[in-house]
Amino acid sequence: MTSKLLLFALACLIGFAAITACSNPSTATVRPDDGQGKKEKTMSEHDSNAPLGDAVFDGKKIVKPDAEWKKVLTPEQFHVTREKGTERAFTGKYWDNHENGIYTCSNCNLQLYNSATKYESGSGWPSFYQPIAKANVTEVVDKTLGMVRTEVVCSRCGAHLGHVFEDGPKPTGLRYCMNSAALNFVPKK
Repeated sequence: MTSKLLLFALACLIGFAAITACSNPSTATVRPDDGQGKKEKTMSEHDSNAPLGDAVFDGKKIVKPDAEWKKVLTPEQFHVTREKGTERAFTGKYWDNHENGIYTCSNCNLQLYNSATKYESGSGWPSFYQPIAKANVTEVVDKTLGMVRTEVVCSRCGAHLGHVFEDGPKPTGLRYCMNSAALNFVPKK
């Protein structure tokens, strides 16, 4: 019983450290790659010739059972976006992306962020100071892990994207701390 309790406490501590790093970039740590290295292309990913999704959410929601999402998402995308997981800091494909373009939802392709609003937060996750349209993201109170945060989800499909904090740069003072697994990137031509 004691070893199970110790393992549970250790797992909670590791999860809390990951969440704390996202909410406080000055404590973020660099972790090695998980060794998987391969990138699985999914049906929801854009290639440079694919059209962008809608620029502003039109109010039509996408609702699918988990079995359908599992067919079109990688295991990491499913865990992050459908199970409200978090990728490790400094490991996502977009945390250090400096190209010009648009970030869309990896689940439904709704346009979420413009690269012009992306900035270096030091957190290890892609950070933006505002979405393309406020209607494209929904903010939800998140009281998990013994703290109160503001979760950000895609307004169209409900995918968990990350969290928003009030320690960002001007003009908004906000930091939308997103998971790369929740995003696709479409470069501007």
